[in-house]
Amino acid sequence: MKIYNTMTRQKEELKTITDGEVKIYACGPTVYNYIHIGNARPICVFDTLRRYMEYKGWKVTFVQNFTDIDDKIIKKANEENSDYMTVSEKYIAEYKKDARGLNVREATVHPRATKNIEQIINMVKILEEKGYAYSTQYGDVYFRTNRFQEYGKLSHQPLEDLEAGARISIGETKEDPMDFALWKGAKPGEPSWDSPWGQGRPGWHIECSTMAKRYLGDTIDIHCGGQDLIFPHHENEIAQSECCNGVPFAHYWMHNGYINVDNRKMSKSLGNFFTVRDVAEKYGYEPIRYLMLSSHYRSPINYSTEIIEQCQSALDRLYNCREDLSFLAKNSASGEKEGENQLKELLLTHKQDFIDAMEDDFNTADAITAIFELARDINSKVNPQTQPSKELCDFALDLYNELAGVLGLLYTEKKNTVDDDVQALIERRNTARKNKDWTTADQIRDELKSKGITIKDTPQGTIIVTE
Repeated sequence: MKIYNTMTRQKEELKTITDGEVKIYACGPTVYNYIHIGNARPICVFDTLRRYMEYKGWKVTFVQNFTDIDDKIIKKANEENSDYMTVSEKYIAEYKKDARGLNVREATVHPRATKNIEQIINMVKILEEKGYAYSTQYGDVYFRTNRFQEYGKLSHQPLEDLEAGARISIGETKEDPMDFALWKGAKPGEPSWDSPWGQGRPGWHIECSTMAKRYLGDTIDIHCGGQDLIFPHHENEIAQSECCNGVPFAHYWMHNGYINVDNRKMSKSLGNFFTVRDVAEKYGYEPIRYLMLSSHYRSPINYSTEIIEQCQSALDRLYNCREDLSFLAKNSASGEKEGENQLKELLLTHKQDFIDAMEDDFNTADAITAIFELARDINSKVNPQTQPSKELCDFALDLYNELAGVLGLLYTEKKNTVDDDVQALIERRNTARKNKDWTTADQIRDELKSKGITIKDTPQGTIIVTE
């Protein structure tokens, strides 16, 4: 499998520390609000990465953190006359609800910053002992950026360019504008923990370095997250981890592209800010997941009402194919027919196209195309008119579900349930057709259609499709 490594700016063959195993760290949300559609992209993309690697037989350890102490969380708690724990617990629960809706699996570990304070303090102490960090009279501890000669190697920016935009904010006592906080001295009314530097709380960057080390080791295989995290967050993680541990932090870095809304950057001030919950209430969760996988993960995505409705329509086509195929699998006669083995081989070519796409830098867009090509051949060659055997239908259905499952799609079990009155109409129509009373049968068909129910007559029986 080849993936594009942000560090080297090229596709590389994936070679893990331990054969057959892969350790992945994905930066998770800061839990002070509902996740927005921009957050949904890395969540869906890297869940799918994990699914594919497990599908290929890898043993995957997938760690995704929750930042549960942060300036934004403290601000939210103050606004709600609450406390940071109440806020973070609430929005972790809301995150999990949205994640389930998006068919995102629980991480192997979901560590929290506040549950790793001891480990964070130990890492900061090591950095201070090695001369990479220094404390101030206010109880803050900063990382000496200029001591790490490779700083900027992920974002591919020389230190002098990064320094040009650096500033020292009011209240900071840094040696250099580029230095960043490892530990923040307590301010009145803020939550804090005991430390060698007095009461305080961790900086944002140090928590990920610490939790990656605790749950995955000094060096991990893949670190992933949104493109916006390359600098400064991931750059700072590299500096902290490599100066503390003395070994490379991660061998591969994967970053997903941005999401725009109506071709403009998503912003509350522009009024084009959407939470996952907002969109899901109108369209459901699955079109959101489909959107996140419909483009190559490194490419930008544009969100609009028109586009999410197109995703919904695309899913409907995929579901319709599966529903028709499921009907055939239940109602077709057993006994393979001549030519069906060759047809199975044709269907398997789409599986190979799917795998080739995923192996080439995790190209979910082309993988979705392979599924649609599979659906096209199923619709044209495994249908009521061709009267396929049950064995062929089962084979095609298993393959279809297999590939869709790797992408985490088609997870909503859609059932064409009808009430007793409608069922009675269908039975009346079937009786009319047996008696060759085509006028009555057509009248009932039209009546059903007015109720949003479409009837498909096949040699295997009647298919009921509800809108």
